[in-house]
Amino acid sequence: MGTSMTMQKGTNVPVPVGAVRVELGWHAAPGAPDVDTSALLLVAGKVRDDADFVFYNQPVHASGAVRHEGKRTAPDGVIDTLLVDFGKVEPAIERIVLAASADGGTFGRVSGLHVRITDAAGGAELARFDSTDATVETAFILGELYLRQGAWKFRAVGQGYGSGLEGLATDFGISVDEPQQAPSAPQAPVPPSPPRPAAPAPVPAAPAPPAPPTPVAPPVARPVRLTKITLTKSAPSVSLAKQGGTSGALRVNLNWEVRKQFKSWGAKLGRAVALHADLDLDLCALYELADGRKGVVQSLGNAFGSLNRPPFIHLDGDDRTGALSIGENMTINLDHKDQLRRVLIFVTIYEGARSFADLHATVTLQPQNGAPIDFSLDECTVPSTVCALALITNNGGDLTVQREARYLVPDRGVSPQRTIDAAYGWGMNWTPGRK
Repeated sequence: MGTSMTMQKGTNVPVPVGAVRVELGWHAAPGAPDVDTSALLLVAGKVRDDADFVFYNQPVHASGAVRHEGKRTAPDGVIDTLLVDFGKVEPAIERIVLAASADGGTFGRVSGLHVRITDAAGGAELARFDSTDATVETAFILGELYLRQGAWKFRAVGQGYGSGLEGLATDFGISVDEPQQAPSAPQAPVPPSPPRPAAPAPVPAAPAPPAPPTPVAPPVARPVRLTKITLTKSAPSVSLAKQGGTSGALRVNLNWEVRKQFKSWGAKLGRAVALHADLDLDLCALYELADGRKGVVQSLGNAFGSLNRPPFIHLDGDDRTGALSIGENMTINLDHKDQLRRVLIFVTIYEGARSFADLHATVTLQPQNGAPIDFSLDECTVPSTVCALALITNNGGDLTVQREARYLVPDRGVSPQRTIDAAYGWGMNWTPGRK
């Protein structure tokens, strides 16, 4: 927990750094709901518009001030992280509310719920608030970052909501899109409106002056969608069509925790020393088109693919720093889904580690239309350098996403690509490549 004391509700502490990580943590347990963190950027107690809401479906604020970095597993549970860069916060913003929402249950079933504020540069803990009195709540405001006389502070709040993330967001002025097929129980039918009384007969009158021209209304922003789908071992697949993801760009993101802590020798010095490993992961895809052509999309050999011609898959560059915490990204053009027979998304370690053993990774597939699909990778217990992430299969025009999360161990002298080809029967010829 570091040197700071856990805070009481209503108390505040100064935050004298340029940027912070907000770490929402809890103990994962069978039957307990998943938890998500979010932030609302407020002016006079409300958001200016829906873009001031940062959460799993809208992970980056336009200003760059707040970014949802995603989840990772920790030794004692799960941590969901936001990065707040005070230098990028717009002058109008005076308060950033930090919230938690439970997905699939109440906070009474979540143990160890807490929020930590750490210095983004050095990792030192600046504040911590433990929530211990939850019962039937499905959303919580755990704390807030606010400006007071030009300096940022953190206040522990601990206010619960029984109406989930939707109720909390609506309270601050967010317009929430209702899913087409609500997962909850059907609502009672709305009684028909009473008939309107007949209008009185018109009375002749002097002609009215011409009406002023109607101002053109600004385009209406689409309401935010709160729905998401998490794939698990027990429920590993989902149809894209059933939840609206049938056209446009399907964005695939692999995010991972790049920081590794080596505590064994650091403990001898009386402290844990955090080392930043230059871990270079490569997101790749094997594809098979409807006409039988096969290939690979990867940075190795500059095979980045193309969105508007075969294979209709494009790899977005190759960020080898890992410092931006945006991970690796790939896009699949669902407008051409009929020309795709199957796509296997996988990841290889290019350099920086000998296996995925300390990798805390999350995979998110975000259709342009429809709910995001996410899953975490299991703990790796084998010396694996290649992991199959997801298999997308065309079933009569509908694409099914199957969670694989399968670690493979290449034989000596066999490349990760050839290893994954053999495991999934792709049948391609491989030659050595470099990037």
